[in-house]
Amino acid sequence: MTRLSVNLNKVALIRNARGGNRPDLIQFAKDCEEFGAQGITVHPRPDERHIRYKDLAPLKAIVTTEFNIEGYPNRKFIDEVCAVQPHQVTLVPDPPGALTSSEGWDTIKDGALLLEAITEFKRHGIRVSLFLDPKPELVEPAAAIGADRVELYTGDYATSYFTNKQQAIHDHIETGRMAAKVGIGLNAGHDLDLDNLNYYVQNVPGLIEVSIGHALISDALYYGIQNVVGMYLHQIQKK
Repeated sequence: MTRLSVNLNKVALIRNARGGNRPDLIQFAKDCEEFGAQGITVHPRPDERHIRYKDLAPLKAIVTTEFNIEGYPNRKFIDEVCAVQPHQVTLVPDPPGALTSSEGWDTIKDGALLLEAITEFKRHGIRVSLFLDPKPELVEPAAAIGADRVELYTGDYATSYFTNKQQAIHDHIETGRMAAKVGIGLNAGHDLDLDNLNYYVQNVPGLIEVSIGHALISDALYYGIQNVVGMYLHQIQKK
């Protein structure tokens, strides 16, 4: 069954807006797990505008499901992640000023950079996932440099879903098949929501995990986080 990892970046963004500790990020993570989330994801950025590096150790201490840290593998990020030792690190090719992650790695061109980071993370017992566009030809090079999983960027799928969902998901299906062929795990994330999630989960083969933040936290403003975690789990599980 595909697992739901809740991305807490937007929770931290609201907290940081007032400089205090409301909402309490640690309690929010605990609550998400209590309500059924099967993982917690964070993505610290260089300006720490939402998740701060000092949030990582307290989160690792309380997460009882799976802790996933996303980010660009510069020296600071590598050192901070290795010190915390989450269950998974997801490497994302976003430059320092990026608003959000909107494209994946070129595992051929960026292979040397990624190999160095992957090797270091795996020395610390951390599973490594690479953020990729849904292109089957990028999967085998990811496996060759030691990645354990790939996470497919689903932003374009979400944009095209209501126009032509079969076409929007085609490359994701093919990339999922390639991942299974080469023996690498498959995750997905970015702009998945209550409208497009079920179709994606039902059609992409071998999907282990979806990481969802912006839409889920936005929905929680209307329905409450307990209801929303249940709603997303329902979309994942229904046939």
